[in-house]
Amino acid sequence: MIRIRRLYIFVLETFLPLLLATFSVCLFILLMQFLWFYVNDMVGKGVSMGILAELFFYASLSFTPMALPLAVLLASLMTFGNLGEHLELLAMKASGISLLRIMKPLIYFVVVIAGVSFVFQNNIVPKAQTKMYTIVLSIKQKSPELDIPEGIFYKEITGYNVYVRHKDKKGGMLRDLMIYDYSKGFENAAVIVADSGKLKVSTDKKYLILTLYTGESFENLGTRRSRSVNEKIPYRRETFGLREILIAFDTNFTMEDESIMGSRDLGKNMNELSAYIDSVKQRQDSTNLKNVNLFKKNIYTNTFYQQLPVGSRQPAVGKDSLSANGFETYFNKLNIDNKIHYLQQAKDKAGQIQSDYTFSMYQQSDAKKQLLSHSIQLYKKFTLALSCILFFFIGAPLGAIIRKGGLGMPTVLSVVIYLFYYTIETFGTKMAKQEVWLVWEGAGLSSVILAALGIFFTYKSVNDSTMLNMDAWKVFYQKLTGKREIRNYLKKEVIMTPSNYSKDIREMEKWNKQCEDYLLEYKRFPFYISFWKKRFVDSKLDGLIESLENTIEDLLNSEENLIIGRLMDFPIIKPFHLKFMNKPGVRWFCGIIFPIGLIIYGIVIHKQKQIRDDLAISQKVNDQIISELIRANYKR
Repeated sequence: MIRIRRLYIFVLETFLPLLLATFSVCLFILLMQFLWFYVNDMVGKGVSMGILAELFFYASLSFTPMALPLAVLLASLMTFGNLGEHLELLAMKASGISLLRIMKPLIYFVVVIAGVSFVFQNNIVPKAQTKMYTIVLSIKQKSPELDIPEGIFYKEITGYNVYVRHKDKKGGMLRDLMIYDYSKGFENAAVIVADSGKLKVSTDKKYLILTLYTGESFENLGTRRSRSVNEKIPYRRETFGLREILIAFDTNFTMEDESIMGSRDLGKNMNELSAYIDSVKQRQDSTNLKNVNLFKKNIYTNTFYQQLPVGSRQPAVGKDSLSANGFETYFNKLNIDNKIHYLQQAKDKAGQIQSDYTFSMYQQSDAKKQLLSHSIQLYKKFTLALSCILFFFIGAPLGAIIRKGGLGMPTVLSVVIYLFYYTIETFGTKMAKQEVWLVWEGAGLSSVILAALGIFFTYKSVNDSTMLNMDAWKVFYQKLTGKREIRNYLKKEVIMTPSNYSKDIREMEKWNKQCEDYLLEYKRFPFYISFWKKRFVDSKLDGLIESLENTIEDLLNSEENLIIGRLMDFPIIKPFHLKFMNKPGVRWFCGIIFPIGLIIYGIVIHKQKQIRDDLAISQKVNDQIISELIRANYKR
C-alpha cells in the first residue's frame, strides 16, 4: 500500500509541473491570437498601460477554460511519453500494476480540474468576458492618437483633412499647411493655407487648438439655396497673420456601458441562460398562437363567412355557410365586374397577409438566433469542462503507446488532435445555428468523437498495442516500399553438425530449376479482372522460400568464410499475404469499388515484381555458391 502511494505521488509530481508549463504556453498562445485579432483597433489609440493590463487580465480569465483542455492533453502526452521512453512505465507494468491503476491519481485530479473549469466558466468567465469586450469596444470608440504625418493628408480628425509638408521636431512647428474644413458640410467647405502653425490639445483633452501663422482662407458663401448650373457661386477670401481654430477632438478614454455586452450570451451564467431560453420560448409560443388565430381569422373566417340578407329564411349553417364545394357555382353566377372586384379584393388581402407574416417572420428570426446562441452557449459550459477529461483519456494512453517524451512528438500530436477537435466543434456549432441539427447534437458532436477516440486509445494502450510504435510503422513502410533488412551472418565458433555440401548442391540445383519453372509460369502479370478471380494464396512461392531458407540454414554451418559471405547476398523474400482477400465476397467488393481495387491491384503487382526480382537474384547467388562449394569440396 505504501509503494502504491509512493507511485501515485511520483506520477502526480511528474504531471503537475508539466501541466503548469503547458497551461502557461497555451494561455500565452491564445492571448497572442487575441492580440493579433484586435491589434488594428489598438494601435495608434494612445491607450494607457493600465487599460491594456486590465484588458489582458480579463482576457486571461476568459481563455483559461479553452487553454485547460489543450494543456491537459499535452501534459498527459508528455508525462506518459517520458515514462515510456525511460522504461519507467515498463517497470511499473512488470511489477503487476496496470496502466489504468497508474492513471488513477491523475484521473481523480483531472476530474477535479474539470469541475473547477465548469464552476469557473459559470461564475467568473461571463463577468470577465463582459469586462474584456467592454474594454475592446471602448478602445474601438476612442479617437486615435494625434500624429500628423508629413507629405500626406491626415483624415483622422472628423470634418478636416490636414496636409503638412514638413514638421520641425525640435520646435514643434508645422510648415506649409493645407487644411480642408468640411465640418459644416461639403457644400460649405473651406480651404485654409498657412506658412506655419502649431497644434496642441486643450487642458481637458476634448479639443484641438490649431494656431496658424501667415495664410489665406477660401470659403463658399450662400450655397444653401438651389442655383442653376451656370450661375456663379460667391466665395470669401481672407488673409490673416494669426488665426486660432478650435476643433472638437475628445482624446480621453471613456469606458462604455457594460450592459451592452452583459446582455449577450457570453456574459451570462447558467441560470441567466436558462431563464432567457425559457422566456424566449414562452414568448415565441404565445406569438405563434397569436399568429395561428390571426391566420384563421384572416384566411378562413373572413373569407368564407357570408352575410345573409335581412329577412332571409335560409338556415344559418354557422360561419362556414359558404362551403368550398359551392364556391365555384356561386362565383360563376356573378357578372364580370363583380368577379374582377372579388379577385382584386382577394389579391389585396393576400398581399396584406403576406406583408404581415413577412414582418412577423423577420421579427422572430432575431429572437430565434439569440435563442440558438444562448442554447449552444449553455451546452458549451458542459462540453468544454468535459473535454478536459476526454483529452486526458486520449493523451495518457497515446503517450504510453508512442513512448516519446519531450516537446517534439507530443506537441505535434497535441496540435493535430486539438485542431481536429476545434474543426469538429466549429462544424457542429454551425450545423446547430443553421438548424440543420438539434442544438444538443451540434454542441455534443465533438464530445462524442473525443469519447470514441479516448476509449479506442485506452483499449489499445491497456492491451500494449504497437499501433503507433514508430518501429512497427517503419517495418510496415519497408515492406510496402520494398526496402527490407539485410542478412547479417557470422561464422560459428562451434559447429555441431557440419554442412553437407553434396546435398546442398543438389538442393540448390533443384531449387533453381523449380524457380525457373515458377518464373516462366507467372511471367505475365494478371489483368485487373483476372486478378480478382484468383485466390491470394501462393503455395508454390511459400515452398520455394521454405526450401531456400533450409539450404541457407545448413550452409551456415560451413567453415568457409567466403561461403558465409555469399549467404548474405541472398535477399530476404517475404510474400505479400492478404489473407482477408481470400474470401470471394471481399474480393468482388474490392474489385467493384474501383478506386480501392485499383490501389490494391497496384500494390500487389508491385510486390510481385519485387519478389520475382528477388528470386532471380537468388538464382544467381545459388550458382555462385555452387561454384564455391565445388571448389571447397575439392580442397577437402
